[in-house]
Amino acid sequence: MGMTVHILGIDVGGTGIKAAMVDTTSGELLSERVRIETPRPATPEAIGRTLKELLAEQQWSGPIGIGFPAAIQHGIACTAANIDKSFIGLAVAEVFSEQTGCPVFVANDADVAGLAEMRFGAGHGEKGVVLIVTIGTGLGTALFTGGHLLPNSELGHVYLDNGCEAERYASEAVRITKKLKWKEWGERLNLYLTTMENLLWPDLIVLGGGVSKKLNKFAPLITTRAPVVAASFLNQAGIVGAALFAEEELKRQI
Repeated sequence: MGMTVHILGIDVGGTGIKAAMVDTTSGELLSERVRIETPRPATPEAIGRTLKELLAEQQWSGPIGIGFPAAIQHGIACTAANIDKSFIGLAVAEVFSEQTGCPVFVANDADVAGLAEMRFGAGHGEKGVVLIVTIGTGLGTALFTGGHLLPNSELGHVYLDNGCEAERYASEAVRITKKLKWKEWGERLNLYLTTMENLLWPDLIVLGGGVSKKLNKFAPLITTRAPVVAASFLNQAGIVGAALFAEEELKRQI
């Protein structure tokens, strides 16, 4: 390509909104990561104001990619996790474009984190089926085949054989609140991963989120046929992937 593409990547989370300039040809951050507390209530107006603050700090006026905690179907937010319910039914990118005066592209937060892992991280070069599970407050998922994303897979909400919803049984939040030892929690996560495997037959499973650093503590409890590896990006996948998503959308417009 030879052309360096710089895009501002923004990761909207329940507690913080993080932004940095991304070089989409390398996946590297070109500026310091700036973080501002997520406003409460996290209404479209309030988040729009926070985005303007971030743009001012980054002195940014170009295209913006945003990873957002919602299922986004044809640009419309269909759910609202950790943000105000008034987002449901809104054309999110249009709203943020109006508020910031910049071209904005918005996709589900787990999906964009997955894009970063597939392009530059643990999923790089894997042509088969890849399941990426981000373990945090809930269980976020991103599913790829042949490098292509199936958007908005909400597979953390499946019910397991024991009658529990997966993310209420095996998330990082559950591990902490129930004070589970790695062995107990690892067995819970394994039930989720083997359930997913029997439904989707992935060639590779990538685990993201803070616990991925501690994979060695629970890896012996994982019995999937597919290899399970830690994500390469810890906190930056959302920012990098949001920029990659914006880049893909910009190319489509040409």
